[in-house]
Amino acid sequence: MNGLSKGMGKVEVALRWDPSPAGEPPTDLDLVAGTYPAGDPYGTPVYVVHFDSRSPDGTIYLNRDSKDGKGFGFDEVMTLELERLDARYARVVVGVAIQQHTEDRTFRDVAGPGLRIREGYTDLAAEDFAGVPAATAATVAEFVRDEAGAWEFRAGVHGFDGDPATFTRVMGAARRP
Repeated sequence: MNGLSKGMGKVEVALRWDPSPAGEPPTDLDLVAGTYPAGDPYGTPVYVVHFDSRSPDGTIYLNRDSKDGKGFGFDEVMTLELERLDARYARVVVGVAIQQHTEDRTFRDVAGPGLRIREGYTDLAAEDFAGVPAATAATVAEFVRDEAGAWEFRAGVHGFDGDPATFTRVMGAARRP
């Protein structure tokens, strides 16, 4: 990377899954993103973007939201305009939460889940959640600002077991090795 590079710019996170079988309650997965300040990058998120919301400055937003996986291709799509994100933010964590309606569901209960993260036409990561079958939610991406202010992508899927509200509060906590 040269001295003029600002790192990553506009990133798309896309999530897909197949609809539930006939007679079963719908499966609802949600993309969520938490933004963390430079002074406390592993603490409480300044704000969380999820269904029916967007970041206060419009830099993180959902393009598509599905409650049942009946879309064509990717059912939920979130855009992160990292190049426009204020310098006071040092970290953005993206996760996927399974809505727990009538019964507890884990990724093993979701038909055909998949995730794609890309910048422009370049795929940065693809995932099928096979590594976290017993989780009810998972972090799927971390974007961190370096000393020069450029954004870098850190891949990795880390499972979580609990309700979606708790997940959004703790998804950015430092992980133990």
